[in-house]
Amino acid sequence: MGSAEMCRDLAPEVEKLLLQPSAYVRKKAVLTAVHMIRKVPELSDIFLPPCAQLLHERHHGILLGTVTLITELCERSPAALKHFRKVVPQLVHTLRTLVMTGCSTEHSVSGVSDPFLQVQILRLLRILGRNHEESSETMNDLLAQVATNTDASRNAGSAVLFETVLTIMDIRSAAGLRVLAVNILGRFLLNSDRNIRYVALTSLLKLVQSDHSAVQRHRPTVVECLREPDASLSRRALELSLALVNSSNVRTMTQELQGFLESCPPDLRADCASGILLAAERFAPTKRWHIDTILRVLTTAGTYVRDDAVANLIQLIGGAQELHAYSVRRLYSALAEDISQQPLVQVAAWCIGEYGDLLLEGTCEETEPLQVGPALGVHRGGTCEGRQGRPQGHSLCPPPLRKVEEDVVLALLERVLQSHMSLPATRGYALTALMKLSTRLHGDNNRICQVMSIYGSCQDVELQQRAVEYNALFRKYDHLRAAVLEKMPLVERGGPQVNEAAKESKEVAQLSEAAPVPTETQVRGPGYPWGKSMVQLPYPALTLLPSLQASKLLDLLDLLDGPSENAQHPPPLDPTPGDTLIHLLDLPCTPLPSAPIPNLKVFEREGLQLTLSFVRPPGTPTLLLITVTATNTSGGDVTHFICQVAVPKSFQLQLQAPSGDTVPAQGGLPMTQLLRILNPNKAPLRLKLRLTYDHFGQSVQEIFEVNNLPVETWQ
Repeated sequence: MGSAEMCRDLAPEVEKLLLQPSAYVRKKAVLTAVHMIRKVPELSDIFLPPCAQLLHERHHGILLGTVTLITELCERSPAALKHFRKVVPQLVHTLRTLVMTGCSTEHSVSGVSDPFLQVQILRLLRILGRNHEESSETMNDLLAQVATNTDASRNAGSAVLFETVLTIMDIRSAAGLRVLAVNILGRFLLNSDRNIRYVALTSLLKLVQSDHSAVQRHRPTVVECLREPDASLSRRALELSLALVNSSNVRTMTQELQGFLESCPPDLRADCASGILLAAERFAPTKRWHIDTILRVLTTAGTYVRDDAVANLIQLIGGAQELHAYSVRRLYSALAEDISQQPLVQVAAWCIGEYGDLLLEGTCEETEPLQVGPALGVHRGGTCEGRQGRPQGHSLCPPPLRKVEEDVVLALLERVLQSHMSLPATRGYALTALMKLSTRLHGDNNRICQVMSIYGSCQDVELQQRAVEYNALFRKYDHLRAAVLEKMPLVERGGPQVNEAAKESKEVAQLSEAAPVPTETQVRGPGYPWGKSMVQLPYPALTLLPSLQASKLLDLLDLLDGPSENAQHPPPLDPTPGDTLIHLLDLPCTPLPSAPIPNLKVFEREGLQLTLSFVRPPGTPTLLLITVTATNTSGGDVTHFICQVAVPKSFQLQLQAPSGDTVPAQGGLPMTQLLRILNPNKAPLRLKLRLTYDHFGQSVQEIFEVNNLPVETWQ
C-alpha cells in the first residue's frame, strides 16, 4: 500500500531488518523488499549486499523470498544480473539438495520436496544462464538430475519438470539435454490432464524451429492429439502438426491432415485447409501429387480455403503441360459429382474451358502410373484399389479413360450456370468456359450462342456485360474469335514472363476493339477474372482493377486526420475512355519505366522486413506507384499477413490486392502489394501503415507512420 516516496524513505530501514535475528522479521523484510523493487526499480543497489548472505538461510520461507527478490533485481538491472551470476554455484547446490536428499514432510507436496522453491530457483537459473556460457555449463548436470529424478505423476512434479524444460531451452545447454527436454514434453502429451497436454503442445510449437528433429520423434503422438474433443487442444495440435511437415514426411502428414479435415470442427477447417495447401506448395514431391492434394482439399472443404487457392491451382495446372489431360478429367469427374464447392467449380470450369479438347479426345497422360498411399489407395490407370473401398470413378481416384460427349460437357456447364448455389463469380467462370469451348468443340455452336443471348439480359451487370461482349464476338468479329479465345500460355510459378504479358495485352486490345467497354466498368481480357476473384488469378496483365472508393480507403484507420463531419472526400479514381490504355499500362505486371528513386525499408521485426519501391510514370506526373514487398528470413512462416495503408485526405489512394497472405520462411518468395497514390497538389507524402499477421504462433499488430519518403516521390 505504500507509495513510491514511502518506499524511498523506508528502504534503509528495510535493509537493516533483512539481517535481524528473528526469522519471521527477516521473511517479512524480504517480501517488503520485493514489492519495493517492483514499485521503485532504482532502489536495486540498496538490496544487493544482503541477498548473497540470505541465500545461505535454511528457513524455506526466507530462502523462497530471497530467490524471488534476486529474480526481480536481475530482471530490472543489468548490473544486478552480472553481480548475481557469482551465486550460480550456491543456487545449484541448494536445488541439488532439494532434489537428491529431500527435506521434512512439512515442505513436501505430493512427494516432491518444496516444489515452490524448486520452481523459483529454476526461474532464477534461467535468467542467470541466458546467453552466458559459463553459468550454463555450471547448471547443465543439475538440470539433467532434476529431469531424471522428478516424479511427473503428480501436478507438483509436472510443474518442476516444466520449469526445468523452460530453463534448458533458454540457456546454452548441451544438445543431449535439449533432446531430454523435448522427450519430457513428449511424455506430457500422454498425460491425462488436458492442461498439461496443452502446455506441452504450446512448448513444442515454440521448439519446433530450433529442435526440429527432436520434436519429429513425437509426431505420432502429436497427430493423435488432433482427435482431442477439446477445441483448444486440437487447434494447438493442428498448428504443431503443420509445423512438423517437411519434404520427407509430406505424403504421410498430408494424409493425416486430410483425414482430420474431413471431421474437424468448422472453426478449424479454414486453418487446416490453408495449412495443407501451404505444405503442399512448399514440399510437393511431384506436380501430380500437388494437384491431387489441392483437389482433395477443395472437394472436402472448398468453402473454407484461402482466397488465392483457385489462382494457385490454375497456375499450377497451367504450368504442368504434361498433366493437362489428367487434370481436366479429374476436375470434370469431381464437378459431375458435386457442384456445391464453389472454388472447385471455378477451377473445373476454367480447366474445361482451356483444355476441353483433351477431355473430348479421351486420352490421358500418365506421368505417375503407380501411386501408393494408405489414404488414396493404389492407382493403376483408371482403377482404384484403396483400403477404404472407394468405387471406380470416385473424385479422389483417376477417372476412367473413356470419351466424354460434347453435349454432356455443355449440359454440365449449363447446370452450373442455373444452380442456385453458384456465386456470380462461378457463373462468370462457367460462361467464359462455354465461350472458349466454342473454339474447342467440333460441333455446332448454336447452343452456346443461345446461352450467351439469354445472359445478355441477365440482371447481374458483370455477367450481362461479358455475355454481350461474347455475342459481339459471334456476330461481328467471328474472324477474331479463335485468336482471342486461344489457350493461355504456360506460366512459370514465379510469375508471367514479359513476352507473355505483352501477348496477353495484345489480346486485350483485340477484345476491346471487338466490344467497346463503358467507362465505369472493368476492361477484361479472355481470361477468367470476375469480381474479387480476378485480382488473384495468375494473369494479372489481363485485368484492369476496378476503381476503389477513396472514401473507404481514406477512412481505413482515420489515422492521419482527425474526424470531420464536413470533410469532403475526393472522387474515386475512375478511368476515362481516353485513359483506358494508360491505366492498362500502369498495371504492376506490365513493364514499368525505371525511375531513380531509392527503395526504403520501413519495417523490420523478427526476420520480417517491409520495403517500399517507387515508380512515377512519365505520362502521369501526379501518380505514384508504390510496391510494398514483404520478405521473411526467420525460421517460421508469417501467415494471415494484412497490410493496410492510410494517407492524408488531400491524396487519393487505390490499394490493389496482394500477391498472397503468407510470407514464406527462410527467404522464400516475397509477398507484394501495389499502391496507386494520386497527388494532384504535389504535397509532401506521409503514410501510416497497420500490419497484422501471425508469427511463431502469436498474433502481431504493428501501427507506424512513414515520414521519410524520398522527395522524388512527391516533387
